[in-house]
Amino acid sequence: MGMTTEPADDSLDETAIIARDLIRMDTTNYGEGKSNGEVEAAEYLSAKLTAMGLEPEMFESAKGRVSVVARVEGADPAKPALVVHGHTDVVPAQPDNWSVDPFGGVIKDGLLWGRGAVDMKNMDAMIVTALQDILGSGRQPARDLVIAFFADEEAGGVYGAHYLVDRHPELFAGATEAISEVGGYSVTLGNQRSYLLQTGEKTLLWIKLVARGVAAHGSRYIQDNAVTKLAEAVAKIGRREWPIRLTETTTALLAEVARILGKDPEKVGPDELAIATGTAAGFIRATLRTTSNPTLLSAGYKHNVIPDTAEALIDIRTLPGEEDAVLAEVADLVGPDIEVVVVHRDVGLETSFDGPLIEAMIATLNEHDPGAPVLPYLLSGGTDNKALSKLGITGYGFAPLKLPAELDFPAMFHGVDERVPLDALVFGRRVLTDLLLNY
Repeated sequence: MGMTTEPADDSLDETAIIARDLIRMDTTNYGEGKSNGEVEAAEYLSAKLTAMGLEPEMFESAKGRVSVVARVEGADPAKPALVVHGHTDVVPAQPDNWSVDPFGGVIKDGLLWGRGAVDMKNMDAMIVTALQDILGSGRQPARDLVIAFFADEEAGGVYGAHYLVDRHPELFAGATEAISEVGGYSVTLGNQRSYLLQTGEKTLLWIKLVARGVAAHGSRYIQDNAVTKLAEAVAKIGRREWPIRLTETTTALLAEVARILGKDPEKVGPDELAIATGTAAGFIRATLRTTSNPTLLSAGYKHNVIPDTAEALIDIRTLPGEEDAVLAEVADLVGPDIEVVVVHRDVGLETSFDGPLIEAMIATLNEHDPGAPVLPYLLSGGTDNKALSKLGITGYGFAPLKLPAELDFPAMFHGVDERVPLDALVFGRRVLTDLLLNY
């Protein structure tokens, strides 16, 4: 057991303090419009921005669903603006499964623990402290910044980024690129620390399966049982092994992985290469294929009553461009008796691993961790960059963290005992500060 004595604030970096404060605000997003809301976090971050002399605006898309946006004037107004964004909502946490209070913001063993520690209140805090370092020293970022803390990212951004992009596109005027979560962090390949820079993300297809049958007493002989039909459909989708298909991004990533690990890509298949990356495989394997995971079942209301409907939620992430084909195959898999409802659908993104911003991110990481390779990768999940893409804004994942080899970082996302090293937060603050000053 680690020491759980709370360190004094004066011994903590401001990034850890802000991330801890945010974790202690329960901004759980349950999906389907049910949420604790982001008001407290939005007000807290707005106050931090105001204290820097900025003029943040708060936007409430529905009761309690609040996003914050502020503009920072850059040294060169001729340069296109950069959107730097985070989200303040988090997925639910079951306290009984955790070794600490998921909303306690506990600091122990040199790590900050809690729901949102990596997804993504850590980056929210890094954005604030990087701005404090720049503006507090009388400097300016190299270009205009649009700072955004969105609501509702964990349910597809309907009440957050999509709302603002659709209703208030003027907030992002002049912006051509964006940076946000799940990229710029380190993984250890063999003995080589390397950084994964997110240059794309899979599409999002959230579907609901609805099975219908006969309502009856639980003792009856009923073949038209909605729960049985649903269970069979869920098993088919959950067991489906989708074929591997490499994109430009995953091809480039695996070539670099093979080089670093000294493997021959002609002899070692994509899955084997991904598995050889160790903990990083948690992110990489899912980017090589479509995934279809059942996530929620709902049916019935009493032990001795056969319900007439049963429902399941399935989280499908396809490779860009495969959405319609996958939906058609799902319909074939479950058969005509099961209704397939698309609950939420969003685009996939992929951009090339080149250009001035990519070069600036690589150079900044190399400056702070010399000799560590930086690799492109495709995110198996999604971010609010999907919404910004509707405005022609190209988004990347860059929440820089230098991590110990033994930390299973992919398992932290939506996982139990989510945590981030304190020194990684300091690293991220410094890298982000330099990027914003120089790009």
